[in-house]
Parts: sequence; C-alpha cells; structure tokens
Amino acid sequence: MASDSKPIEIDPRSGFCKSDSVYYSKRKPIALPCNESLDVTTFISSRAHNGKIAFIDASTGRYLTFPEVWRAVDSVASCLSEMGVRKGNVVLLLSPNSIFFPVICLSVMSLGAIITTTNPLNTPQEIRKQIADSKPILAFTTQPLLPKLSGTGLPVVLIGQHDNLSIKQAKIVSSLEDMMKKDPSELRNRVRERVSLDDTATLLYSSGTTGASKGVVSSHRNLIAMVQTIVSRFRLEDGEQTFICTVPMFHIYGLAAFASGLLASGSTIVVLSKFEMDEMLSAIAKYRATYLPLVPPILVALINHAEMVKAKYDLGTLQSVLSGGAPLSKEVIEGFLEKYPTVRILQGYGLTETTGIGASTDTAEESMRYGTAGLLSPSLEAKIVDPDTGEALPVSRTGELWLRGPYVMKGYFSNVEATTSTLDSQGWLRTGDICYIDEDGYIFVVDRLKELIKYKGYQVPPAELEALLLTHPEIDDAAVIPFPDKEVGQFPMAYVVRKAGSNLSEGAIMDFVAKQVAPYKRIRRVAFVGAIPKNPSGKILRKDLIKLATSKL
Repeated sequence: MASDSKPIEIDPRSGFCKSDSVYYSKRKPIALPCNESLDVTTFISSRAHNGKIAFIDASTGRYLTFPEVWRAVDSVASCLSEMGVRKGNVVLLLSPNSIFFPVICLSVMSLGAIITTTNPLNTPQEIRKQIADSKPILAFTTQPLLPKLSGTGLPVVLIGQHDNLSIKQAKIVSSLEDMMKKDPSELRNRVRERVSLDDTATLLYSSGTTGASKGVVSSHRNLIAMVQTIVSRFRLEDGEQTFICTVPMFHIYGLAAFASGLLASGSTIVVLSKFEMDEMLSAIAKYRATYLPLVPPILVALINHAEMVKAKYDLGTLQSVLSGGAPLSKEVIEGFLEKYPTVRILQGYGLTETTGIGASTDTAEESMRYGTAGLLSPSLEAKIVDPDTGEALPVSRTGELWLRGPYVMKGYFSNVEATTSTLDSQGWLRTGDICYIDEDGYIFVVDRLKELIKYKGYQVPPAELEALLLTHPEIDDAAVIPFPDKEVGQFPMAYVVRKAGSNLSEGAIMDFVAKQVAPYKRIRRVAFVGAIPKNPSGKILRKDLIKLATSKL
C-alpha cells in the first residue's frame, strides 16, 4: 500500500505521479477503523444516525425499523451459533430480493461465518457446481426455490411463506421467522468468536477477469471500506434518503450497498422482489424515493417512455439516478436530462473483485464528462499498464487498468492459479479492462480485455457456453462472442463448426443450450463456419469473430 507520505510530485489535476507512474485518487481518503478486531455487522450497527425505517417491501408494504433489524440479526446469529455455525463456515443464500436478505447476511457475517449468494435464475446444475466449490454447511432459501437444492443434502432454513408439503423433500431445520422470534438471551449455547478485519466475510461468484466462474473472497476490511465510501459518496449522514433497490442483492453492488452499506447512514431501502418497470415507478411515487439505482437499459426505457411515465407517476421526490454496469453515452445523458431536468445522473464503475468500488461521478457536473466511468474512488491507486510490455503509462495513454487499495479482494477461493494471475505480490489487481485516464483524472473504459458478455448487466462467460456446446455430439468446435444489442447491451452469439455430415440447425443448437443454462446465458444467434480462428497457442481470436459478426450490421 502507499505510505502516508505521498510522493511530492503528484499532478493535482490528473493525480498522476511521474516517479512511480501511479495515479492517486483525488477524493478525500476514507477513514478505516484502527481496531483490528471488528466485523462489518458491528461496524454498521454502531453507526449513529436519525433513520427510522430500514427496509420496506414494495409489494406488501411490510417494513422493518432499524431496532427491528438489529434485534432480528442478533436473534438469527444466536440461533445459527446454537446450530453450530462457526467462524469460517460457509452459508449459502438462494433467494430473490427481500427485506430479510440483509438480516441473513448480517447475521452470518457477525459470527465470522461467510455468506455465499447465488442467482435464483441459475439452474440446479449451476448451483450444485457452486456448492461443490464453496462447501456450505447450511442454506437459506424460499419454498419456490427449494427444488433447486434437491439432492444436495444441505440442511435448509426456509425464508417466508411455506406449506408443510415441501418440507418432506428437503432437510428443513428451521424457518427464518422462528429464528427471528427467539430471544437471544435465552440461547445458552451461543459462541462468539473474535472476528478480525482480515477474516473472510463474503464469497461471491464472478466470472472474474477470465473465463469460468470463481469465488471472490472479500474481507470485513473490504466491506467496511466499501461502506465508508458509499456513505461519504452520497453524503448520507442524515437518514433522510430513500433508495429503491432495483439491483439484485446476490450481486456485489446489491449485497454491499443495499443489504449492508446504506444501513450505516440511516437511509430507507424500498425492496423490489423482482424488477418490473411499473412496480419500480409506483414505488418511487408511493414511498417518495430520492435515489434510484439502475442499469443503462432501464435508463433508456425511462427516456423512451417519458411522456407516459410522467403522466402516470409522480416522480417529484427523485433527486438522483445511479447508473452502473456500463458507461452512458452523451445521447443518453442529454436525453435523460431533457426529459427529467430535476434529476441528476451519477455513474459508477466497480468489480466484484474490488467490492463494487473503483470509480464514480459524484455530481451532475462530473457526469457531464461524457463516456467516463468517473474519478478514482477514495483511497484507491491506479496504474495504466501496457498489456504487451508491462510498462506503466502516463496520462491519456491506453492500457490495462490495475487497482490497489482497501477494497481489493483477498483472492479467488481455493484457486491459487487464478489469484496469482489477477493479483500481484504488491497488491495490484489486474482488472482486465482497457482504459485511459485523462488530464483531469477521469477514467474511460475503452474495451474489455476480459471477454465477458454483459447481458442486461449479468455476466456471461463465453468459455462456459463453449464448453457446453462441445458436449453436443454433432458439434466439432465452437466459439461464443458478444453480439451488440440496443435492448440488452450484448447477447451471446455462437459460431459453430458442425461434424462432417451433420445437418444440425441453428434452432436445435439454441434449444440445446437453453435447456441447460439460466435464461440470461442463452445463445440467441448462431452462425456456421468451416473453422474457428485461433492464435498459435490455441486461443480463440474472438476479436476477428466479433468483426465478422458486426460487419454485416
């Protein structure tokens, strides 16, 4: 890490230091706790604020006040401890967004146990793979999602409504409702182990900077740094803001911000169990929301349907929309401001590997830097590195973005090879994004070195789909690329080499994949080729295929 005595010759405009070729954040550094024995739950719960209601369920209106949240966390943690959950154990959470999602995460982390989340859209096969890797000792899930855990043998705590029929098919050990009713003082066998800042708090699966899905190990220190950044970014000390939670809580941004970080500021969070435009807009009007986080496609929809939206819903309290996932174009920003002149757009850039933190625009003026991901987040350092020579580059030169700071993960779970290829010995994380930093310190993401396809903000690793296609008896070779699309950002397109004599159709290939993956991973376009272009070491030349696919547009 950088020492406190920063090198003298930092350019105040760009943050670039010539002597070490590092860019230093221009934001005010965050304060990190001096006490090494601290967990993120205790850190958040001990923050003073004037907030009253913590979470509201948008569809039912049911809510939890701050005292109710902390009482529930204490009760659930005590029950988990009685059940034998200990520091370092992994607990799986498979659930759509709910006002109870945060209670579970905070309870687990308060014990020094580790929370791992998974997308409810994932297939049982995909979930089993994550279970085999992360080895949880217990799962929390809802009755409709129970079948996805059948055959795993995991003991299950049920969240929310359930009938007794489903209970026969799984090892149900308790319900969240029963756990929340317990009086912590009556539970004699609870064990509280000392948790320190460097202990693991979360294990979130991300396709990472390369290929297949990997568990990202984040510490309590990572999460606390993230909380401090969020609270200072939105200047949220007053407990007067209301956020609509449109983002999935199993995702780093949802988990770190909505299921934990924003609680520290006393803000109210209105939870949508699934994303529907109509429900989101009704919730803004009904609960007088001030902040709305979204991904670019939703923003575009709000522009395209502005007249209908404004006629039907009162969005008068809305102050800011927070956009993440991909930078917004000049046309989108101007189009939005023209239709909603009183709302400011703030943007952010982050990775699961950096606890969702990286860069952001924090004022309307900063967002007018069109195409930027923003200024480097507080206490963060960056390098722009030439991928071929390894040379650290100065202002306005394009290379791979490397980041270092308190948000950077500990590594990939039980995967030394992936960790060493992403994190170096000095703590620099290679992001896999090709960027440049301009003379005022703004980061611009130009391209992905990593080859993830971003479908509506979901990550689709091409390597996973290619491996699946190669299991088809009539497919000789395959490559999957991102195909640009106005509605969803990108979708997976496959180039396929059929075995000699095969008449396999495009539709048959799409069906073959659709049956085995989550809906967002489906292949939505197929082209047949004689051979897949590859470099001498056998790596698929995706760039060539992308050119081929998009040249016909």
